[in-house]
Amino acid sequence: MNERVLVVEDNAFNLEMLSDWLALENYKVMSASTLSEAIAVIEKHPPHIVLLDVQLGAEDGLSLAAWLRQHRILRNTPVIAVTAHAMVTEQERMLQAGCNACISKPVEFQLLHEQLRKWLLIAAKMEPTDDPLVALPAASSLQETKGGKHAEQDTRGRR
Repeated sequence: MNERVLVVEDNAFNLEMLSDWLALENYKVMSASTLSEAIAVIEKHPPHIVLLDVQLGAEDGLSLAAWLRQHRILRNTPVIAVTAHAMVTEQERMLQAGCNACISKPVEFQLLHEQLRKWLLIAAKMEPTDDPLVALPAASSLQETKGGKHAEQDTRGRR
């Protein structure tokens, strides 16, 4: 497997645990612990799939899913929320924000394996959307709001 998996997780233990397991499963692992780090990684090496902690300290991880969905090239990148928020209403909020699936912490690795395979296969069947004339959405489209959370900024009409 040469699939690139971006793990966005602010807890060092969880980041190491997920990264080690993914490496053992022969994925190419990239990691970030903040939204700005995640965007920098994505801009250099777009991942095939993202594992996203939805609560990155004071940052709202879901804004990264929304940021990905804004871009023609990246919008089909599967995002799996990895969260301690197991309630159905919270999972619905994550799906509405742009995540494809949710996995509760502590992570059940068999379920993670199944979700990774499922979403990577779905993404591989989608039409290629590589358009070099379309720029990545501006990282500034994630604006900081009260409480350190990030919100999507309206970028319509901008390239």
